[in-house]
Amino acid sequence: MTIDPELLKVISSIDSLDDLNRFFEDIFTPAELDDISLRWKLLKDLHDGLTQRKIAEKYGISLCKITRGSKVLKNKDSLVLKMLNS
Repeated sequence: MTIDPELLKVISSIDSLDDLNRFFEDIFTPAELDDISLRWKLLKDLHDGLTQRKIAEKYGISLCKITRGSKVLKNKDSLVLKMLNS
């Protein structure tokens, strides 16, 4: 599945963190927002060198969720990796 280009354009046009937060709260459920936030946190933890097992314990999640993030960070062309390295 790909993200609708119009949605990406709308999101990229929002220049205020408060407005972006409100937009996300309007279109995502609280559970979806929690999932996105958790994904970002575990990517940061992996990048900082925490083991997958420690991350699983820290957030009470399965290793499968963390493994996906680990694969993203192993890709040298990953935009997430570039962002975390900056």
